[in-house]
Amino acid sequence: MTVEMALENITTEIKNDVLIITINRPDKLNALNKQTIEELHETFVDAENDKNIRALIITGSGQKAFVAGADIAEFANYSVEEGKQLSSIGHFKIFNFIENYSKPVIGAVNGFALGGGLELAMACHIRVASSNAKMGLPEVSLGVIPGYGGTQRLAQLVGKGKAFEMIVTADMVNAEDAYKWGLVNYVTTQEELLNKCFEITAKISTKSPVAVRTAIRVINAGFNNKQNGYEVEIEEFGKSFASGDFKEGVTAFLEKRKAQFPGN
Repeated sequence: MTVEMALENITTEIKNDVLIITINRPDKLNALNKQTIEELHETFVDAENDKNIRALIITGSGQKAFVAGADIAEFANYSVEEGKQLSSIGHFKIFNFIENYSKPVIGAVNGFALGGGLELAMACHIRVASSNAKMGLPEVSLGVIPGYGGTQRLAQLVGKGKAFEMIVTADMVNAEDAYKWGLVNYVTTQEELLNKCFEITAKISTKSPVAVRTAIRVINAGFNNKQNGYEVEIEEFGKSFASGDFKEGVTAFLEKRKAQFPGN
């Protein structure tokens, strides 16, 4: 079954148990503005409460751009405080929100992913890029720095040295180099981009929702300087033994059948 819903700057479509979110501002190369961020936030909140949705894919409309950056015209005359608020709200509503989301989010990077676009892709748990993708953080060319987590997540993904190079030179990398550096998980043709994402979500859908949700939380704990990832892992590993998913998974294994996870 396919269900569709339209907002002003994004479109959504559900295929089986996967929600596809498409940023739909092709005339602006899908640049992020305040309204788009609000629409994305609302969509992610709704999807989190929908037990029928097991994974999400986010992409951009057209073949030119995933998201070509933030909408510069919107903040060109901001004050210091307005700039801080812009970054803070973006972190809360989208970038940190997606990184800590309870369901796997896959970024399908088609074309340019620059500035806030690359930061959006990096907030996703898994990234698949089309062969024509170009990625970079060009903010220093405008006299500003990445403000939606780019300085932190890029270094986590590609290492400190490469992150320094990409940010201070504002250079873009192509899809193959992004794959080589660990910035994306896979590179495909544009035609096969969503199919590759569905291939990944199909595997996720057969696994325990409780365990997947917990694994996301524990992996992120290892990159949070306020938490000890190993201690969080021990705690969450123990809690797993009380879940219905664990009981069903072990029973199915012993009975040599496919598990039917209850999701609790």
